[in-house]
Amino acid sequence: MPLRATDPPRLGRYDLVARLGQGGMGTVFLGRAPDGTPVAVKMIRPEFTDDDEFSGRFHSEVRRAQQVPPFSTAAVLDADPGHDPPYLVVEYVDGPSLSTLVTERGLLTGAALHQVAVGIATALTAIHGAGVIHRDLKPGNVLVAMGGIKVIDFGIARAFEATSRHTRTDQMVGTVAYMAPERFEPSYGGEVTAASDIFAWGAVVTYAATGRTPFAADSPAATAARILTQPPDTAGVPEPVRGLVEWALAKHPDQRPTARELLDALLSGATAPVRAAPVAVPPPDDTVLVPVPPRRRSGLRRLAVAAGVAVLLLCGGLVALHEIAGRRPTAAGAGDAAPAPVDPQAEILAGHRRFAIELASGGRFFALDRDRELTVSDGTGSQAEFVLRPEGVDYLIKSLSGEGFAGPDVCLGVKKQPDEDSWPVVGAACTPTAGTLFSLYDTGKRDARGRPAYSLRLKDGWLLWDADRKTSDVTEVGEALFADKYTFADRGEL
Repeated sequence: MPLRATDPPRLGRYDLVARLGQGGMGTVFLGRAPDGTPVAVKMIRPEFTDDDEFSGRFHSEVRRAQQVPPFSTAAVLDADPGHDPPYLVVEYVDGPSLSTLVTERGLLTGAALHQVAVGIATALTAIHGAGVIHRDLKPGNVLVAMGGIKVIDFGIARAFEATSRHTRTDQMVGTVAYMAPERFEPSYGGEVTAASDIFAWGAVVTYAATGRTPFAADSPAATAARILTQPPDTAGVPEPVRGLVEWALAKHPDQRPTARELLDALLSGATAPVRAAPVAVPPPDDTVLVPVPPRRRSGLRRLAVAAGVAVLLLCGGLVALHEIAGRRPTAAGAGDAAPAPVDPQAEILAGHRRFAIELASGGRFFALDRDRELTVSDGTGSQAEFVLRPEGVDYLIKSLSGEGFAGPDVCLGVKKQPDEDSWPVVGAACTPTAGTLFSLYDTGKRDARGRPAYSLRLKDGWLLWDADRKTSDVTEVGEALFADKYTFADRGEL
C-alpha cells in the first residue's frame, strides 16, 4: 500500500517506501536502510511518545529481542524508543502471514503442515533460549517466505502490556483465541511464561490445519470460557501433529512440553509425548524471564541443524522438504534419561542460586558493607553474595549480607544526586523502581572460566567501574558498547 499524506517520509535514518499494515501497537512500513537494504519499520502509536514507563520497557525488550539467534525468527535490527514517535526496525520478510496464506490459499496438510509446526517450534526454541517470551504468537505474527518460516514481534508485547497508563485494567496484549488459561485464571499459575507460548503454538497449528482455533466461539468472552473449561477441538489436525498439539494445549502450564521437546518430537516423528512425571516446584517470584536451558551451546548447534531442515518453499503453494524422520532421537525413552546437569548460570538467572559479582577483567568483587555502601572485596563472605529476583524482564539484585538476621531485605539501587551525571550504587529497599531494576545484557563475551559477561543497566544509565574510587557508579552513557562487563561467580544454592 502506498504511503498516506499523513505518514512521515522518514523515521530516524530509514526512508519509508510503503505501508505494510497496521495493528494495535502501530503501523508497519516498508523502509530502506542507508545502504539500500529493505527493512520493516514499525512506528509505535504516538500516544506512547511521552510515556517514560513505556520507553524504559520498550528499550529493555528490544535489547533482549536482539539477543535471539536467527533461527526461524526475523532479526530485530534497530529501535529508537526516544524518537517522536518511537519506532522499531526488523528484518524485512517478503512473504504472506500464515493467516493470509490460509485465508487465500486454503488449509495446510501433510508435510506442509508439519514444516510449519517445525518452523514455529524452532523459532520458539531460539526465543525461549534467549530468555524471551513471545506473548503474542498468532498466525499474523508467522510469516511464510521463500526461505522458510519467520516468527516476528517476539517479546515486544511485554512493553505494551506493562505500560499501565495505556492498558485498561480489563485489557491484555494478545489475541484471546491464542491465549493460555493462565492469562485469565490465577489458579493456573497467573504468570505469562514460555509455556504460554507453547499453548499458542498448539492453537496456531490447529488454525493452519483447520482454519479455526481449538476453542472457537461466538465472542472473545465465550472463547476465554472454553479455553478455561473445555477440551480443545482438534478434529481435522492429522497425526502425528495432533498428539503434539493436544499436549501443547494442556490446561496447566506444567503439563505442556517445552519448545525443545516439541521440536525434538516433530523431527523424530513421534506420535505421542513420552515424558517423565513432572516434579512439583514452587513457582518463582514474578518470573517472566526464562532461564537459558542447560547445555545451551549444544542446543544452539541442534537448533541450527533444525533451522536448516525446517525450510518451506513457495511455488504456487507450499512444498515440503525431504523426509527427516529418524534423524533425531525419538521422544520415547526420554523419561528414562539421566537428569540434565544443573547449569549454575541459568539457575542464577532464575534466582535459585547465590553468586558474587566480579568485574570481568577479574580479581575484583563487589560487596555491600554494613553502611550499605558498595565496596570492593575478595569475593568471600556473605557481604559479597547476592541473589537475583526476576521482576518481569528486569531484576532486583538482593544482598545476602544480612541473611539470617531480622530486618528488611536490601537490594542494590542508585542514590541519585542533583546536577550529577553519575550516581553511587548503595543498599536500597527491595522495591521494584527505576532506581533498583537492573537490565542484564549478555555481551557475548566470556571470562577465563567460560562464564558469560553482562553489562548492567538501570533506567538512567550503565554500571561503570571507577578505578580511582575502586567501585562502580551508574553513569549516563547511551550505548552498552561503552559499559563495563561483569560476571556472576556461583556461590551455591540458597
